[in-house]
Amino acid sequence: MKRYIALIEEGKNNYSAVFPDVPGVITTGKTYEEIIKNAHEALALHLDGEEKLPAERSLAQIKETWKDWKEWQKDGNFTVTYIDLLTAQAKRKRINITIDENILARIDKRTRNRSEFIAKAVENALL
Repeated sequence: MKRYIALIEEGKNNYSAVFPDVPGVITTGKTYEEIIKNAHEALALHLDGEEKLPAERSLAQIKETWKDWKEWQKDGNFTVTYIDLLTAQAKRKRINITIDENILARIDKRTRNRSEFIAKAVENALL
């Protein structure tokens, strides 16, 4: 599984995240939990369908080679975290599962696509 470093900055009313290894991926969220969730989604959406994924760099490599590192370091108001690339490049596989019928009924009230709903719930749980 690919893991990319995200720099998360706390603003007055929200959080923002950038990926030094994946230029152009920027996302925001109102809470820290939301920014982590949005970072996973933004990364997956940006890289979905890419034949060649960007190389992953360590924090030391980013400090040495990323052109924006000095600017970020000046402010110093950020955290560094790893974001797993969960959905891009993933091949879907059909499986059989057993699930409580009451839970299944609740799922059916919320969506017409059980598989997608369960996959997103599992993905969120893994975050």
